[in-house]
Amino acid sequence: MKKTLTVFFLLFSLLIAARFQAVEKPSTPTVEPTITRIAFGSCSRQDQEQPLWPVIVQNQPQLWIWLGDNIYGDTQDMAMLKQQYALEKQHPGYRQLLSTCPVIGIWDDHDYGVNDGGKDFAKKAESQQRMLEFLDEPIDSPRWKREGAYASYLFGKQDKQGKVILLDGRYFRDELKKKNNKNVPNETGDILGEAQWAWLERELTNSQASIHFIGCGIQILPEEHAYEKWANFPQARRRLLDLIQKTKVKGVILLSGDRHMAEISRIQLDNYPYPLYEVTSSGLTHTWTLGSNEPNRYRVGQMVTELNFGLLEIHWDKQPLTIDIQVRGLNNKLLMNHLVTFGQPLTGK
Repeated sequence: MKKTLTVFFLLFSLLIAARFQAVEKPSTPTVEPTITRIAFGSCSRQDQEQPLWPVIVQNQPQLWIWLGDNIYGDTQDMAMLKQQYALEKQHPGYRQLLSTCPVIGIWDDHDYGVNDGGKDFAKKAESQQRMLEFLDEPIDSPRWKREGAYASYLFGKQDKQGKVILLDGRYFRDELKKKNNKNVPNETGDILGEAQWAWLERELTNSQASIHFIGCGIQILPEEHAYEKWANFPQARRRLLDLIQKTKVKGVILLSGDRHMAEISRIQLDNYPYPLYEVTSSGLTHTWTLGSNEPNRYRVGQMVTELNFGLLEIHWDKQPLTIDIQVRGLNNKLLMNHLVTFGQPLTGK
């Protein structure tokens, strides 16, 4: 038993130190154990109570994914932004999570530095550095050197390998179009920029992973609400969905934050073997209680307007492969869950 525990803690130490095998790095032996439980969330005000961290730790995630608005900075003062990140990082609950599992993430607008911000934000390069410092991004990560904070990570190996792809929806995003102070489609606008699009296609083409979690700060599937979403850039949204269809990448689940509520969305793409799901989880410290009747024709179940975080339990040994999507809240209350079985066609809600 003592020898077993020693080996376990050695592997865990290697996992914390090495994080994940970055896809861009040369191939190296994979030391990470198979991951079966991933937690994620967004919208955390660093100056408010943060009651969910003990509950998140209680669920023993093997990975935490930030999905944006990880702090509320909203500033061009990069020293101030760094201080706000430090305030979040010093929170005892979050420090407890950091001691138990690796953390990765992507930004949205408030941690980017400006509400609804896009490619014209003057401090975006400096802001990217502050976020990577907050995430303790490994020193050899390509994220330090390239424009844009997008990244991908592999975990596990062989038939139990997964990939996390984090898309940067801010650094290259074109202007939001507005009419009567409301967002309207920018028919020719882009979100990712050509360098990120090319990178994403490489990440998906011939990927050997059995599961692909694609995360972005803003929602991808919903079309009807009036706030930030990929549908504000319909050409970019169509391009993303077409790329998933074209590469026929296995086991895709989309992850998003931003909306101060939680929901699951689902569509069936043409010439794609199973439904495409998106899980939105937001927020960790505050929610939007007035939106419970917001339309979303792709929604599965109901909206959740309580404090929440997302949890993905991967059942590798089930055939076909199954993922239990959960949204949990205070006192570990199960607010919503849905089983996704890859290979099962969409037959209705």
